[in-house]
Amino acid sequence: MAMMPDSANGSRVRGESALTERPQPHNLEAERSVLSAMLRDPDINVDVVIEHLGENPEMFYSHIHREIFEAILTLKRERTIACDLVGVAHQLQLKGSLEKIGGDAYLAELYSYVATSVNLESWCTLLRDNFALRKMIGVCTEALIKCYDADCAPNQVVDQIEKSVFDVRNSTERSQMVHIKQSLFDEFRNIQAIINKEINPGILTGYHKLDELTGGLKPGEMFVLAARPSIGKTAMALNIIRNITLCKERYRVLFFSLEMSAGQITRRLICTEANVPESTFTQNFNNSDMTKLTGAVTVLKEANLFIDPTPALSIGALQARARRMKMLENIDLVVIDYLQLMKAGARAESRQTEVAEISSGIKQLAKDLNIPVLVLAQLNRDVEKGANPNALPKLSHLRESGAIEQDADVVTFLHRDRDSSKDLTPEKAAMGVDAKLIVEKNRNGQTGIVNLKFYPRRMLFGVEGHYTADDRPADLD
Repeated sequence: MAMMPDSANGSRVRGESALTERPQPHNLEAERSVLSAMLRDPDINVDVVIEHLGENPEMFYSHIHREIFEAILTLKRERTIACDLVGVAHQLQLKGSLEKIGGDAYLAELYSYVATSVNLESWCTLLRDNFALRKMIGVCTEALIKCYDADCAPNQVVDQIEKSVFDVRNSTERSQMVHIKQSLFDEFRNIQAIINKEINPGILTGYHKLDELTGGLKPGEMFVLAARPSIGKTAMALNIIRNITLCKERYRVLFFSLEMSAGQITRRLICTEANVPESTFTQNFNNSDMTKLTGAVTVLKEANLFIDPTPALSIGALQARARRMKMLENIDLVVIDYLQLMKAGARAESRQTEVAEISSGIKQLAKDLNIPVLVLAQLNRDVEKGANPNALPKLSHLRESGAIEQDADVVTFLHRDRDSSKDLTPEKAAMGVDAKLIVEKNRNGQTGIVNLKFYPRRMLFGVEGHYTADDRPADLD
């Protein structure tokens, strides 16, 4: 057997120190087998390997095997010479690497290393698994160095480390291609289940007219709820959170509150659930109100709601915390209140550029975690400057960036006359104030208007006159 010209050990991962002298995880037999299969039947096996390993030479531990793999990839891309034994030798000769890898003798040895490629996918899995372990060694080593040499806040170091770990996971997972025949059967079964009310297309908000238009909050989608200040964005979001965390599915929600504290959010949930306005705490409070509050606490303690009240959160930090909660708690929904209070990771050229980066990061988070992200946003003042005071918001009214409109799968506007809820008598407050939830953009469904009633004393949005049993999951009645 021809000898490899120097050590098979791969290049050290950046940041590795003398913490360990042990060889990193690898399997040279599997590497040789993969290259042998590619050389013996390049028309089929090169594509199979690229599908499993991508075009990443670092999947191979041996720097010699990386050189050979890179030569094969070059021939595959250029398509001028066949990816066979002769073509690979020629490509290596052009790069001046042929002798470094052991010459024609080592290539010939690789060619005859396996007789069949029937186990090629298994060999690729071994390479991918060992690559993931090597990457994690590098991440952990760099984590130690960052902790010793940290020139930034500890939470930033933790965020950077968590992102690196998540990147390792993403870099070693391959996409699963499916034949349309299999996809057709799977989707048809899903459609049947939706029609038969066995499953929902997304997480139902509890507002059935909204769910009829959008299909609920769907995995991988960015759902925007926008309004002018003091219209009730947070109240509407909390109404939705209450519904979905206490329905029979008991969905798990991570709520980023950049404007209010965890205590303020919790108090508002208690008051809305108990139908006891906060104003009664200092006036006209009675024993029946305490009974209602106690009952609300009993109900809400069953909610799987996690609140992060960190102000001025950056998109990178938010992504890191959401990824962590997905791993630890398997959250089903992320809610952000609200987008314009967030920051981009680095100094942007303009606020529009910064908001575009934040919006893109939110959409990427939804796709990466395959869960919906409900993000609240502000509208600009133009919506109030028109001659018609009853004019409805438009997509152009989204504040600071058109990127939100571009990235979002669903854009809704919450609209009502703020003045109409001022100085209401208790009788009129009990009847509610007219409001509208406008589905202005819906990439995968219908647009339309949901007529609502806003009850300011309870900070509650109901549907057309009152909050009926049809407008929230049945098991909550």
